[in-house]
Amino acid sequence: MYNVIMLLEIKKWFLSKILRKKYYRTGKCKACGKCCTQIYVKHYKHVIQDEKEFEKLQYLHSFYKNLKVIGKDEIGLIFECQNLDPVTHKCKIHFQRPGICRRYPQEELFSMGGALSDDCGYKMEPIIPFKDIINKLSKSKHKA
Repeated sequence: MYNVIMLLEIKKWFLSKILRKKYYRTGKCKACGKCCTQIYVKHYKHVIQDEKEFEKLQYLHSFYKNLKVIGKDEIGLIFECQNLDPVTHKCKIHFQRPGICRRYPQEELFSMGGALSDDCGYKMEPIIPFKDIINKLSKSKHKA
């Protein structure tokens, strides 16, 4: 049991200090397909804003040829994946899906104002629980 706790602490340290992450993913996919619709595409440091920019991206990365523009809002263009079966809500290329799909959800989703659907089997858990942050701040105030 001690080894498991120690490994979890090392994982948290690595994620927060080395990778500079604030959350880690727990749970598993329930195959609802909601993550394959209403997609924002972030390239470098910004969300794709116009179709010309998206066409260039499609030329550079073949995966983006599977995305279809379905709208636009104040954040940017909104896409849906053409590999989502509309009847079964399952991915047609699940075993060959690209890395962006395998890594879903990522922390960047929240930085862009996104959220997981209530039905999603994944959860994004804080690496350092909020209560630990409060306790640390409280202790530092008492020392000062």
